[in-house]
Amino acid sequence: MPRTGRLFEIIQILRSAPAPVRAEDLAEKLEVSKRTIYRDIASLQAMRTPVEGEAGIGYVLRKGYDLPPLNFDEEELEALHVGLAMLMRTGDGALQKAAARVSRKIKDVHATADWLQVAPWGAPLDDPEQGCVSKALLRQAVRESRKLHLTYFSPESGESCRTLRPLALIYHIECTMLAAWCELRGGFRHFRTDRMLSASLQEADFAAEAGALRKLWMEQEGWNFAFAP
Repeated sequence: MPRTGRLFEIIQILRSAPAPVRAEDLAEKLEVSKRTIYRDIASLQAMRTPVEGEAGIGYVLRKGYDLPPLNFDEEELEALHVGLAMLMRTGDGALQKAAARVSRKIKDVHATADWLQVAPWGAPLDDPEQGCVSKALLRQAVRESRKLHLTYFSPESGESCRTLRPLALIYHIECTMLAAWCELRGGFRHFRTDRMLSASLQEADFAAEAGALRKLWMEQEGWNFAFAP
């Protein structure tokens, strides 16, 4: 999570907490170290955010502090509700957690639209503990234009190891696919995430040619809009 988003999330956690929140609890929830939390708290206090407390005791947000309201009309709120709920279909665990955080922030200042329901069935949830490749890792590879070492299983050709230049993640209803330039095949290929056996980020990047490769892939596939990883 970017630092700015993490600071915002700390404020949200402290706002809703009934008692002081310890640094270790914040660290566990935000998946960072306690040292990072201490630095974040110091940054918030330097920005005159009324966070009180100290290490070993816990932190609270002084009453009366609030964030600017989100201004959405009714249909915009309904669109957000449905869109966030549909992230459940992607099987992307990290995006689902982010969607839940956004939903909580919206509910803090607006009435919910619980009467709009979205069926959760879709792509299987990625669970790295069960050996599945994390879609968050794939998004990071696309976002940072980092090469990816992939072990992949195809029903046609069996197991293979490839070095990829990942370009986009495509969320279908029943599966998610990674679009990439495959160095083994010397061309664009699409890989189903549920057939990935393992994946690891490489130090090497391809930032210099990422834009041109993505544009060429989009033209080849007939996409007429920009992809955001």
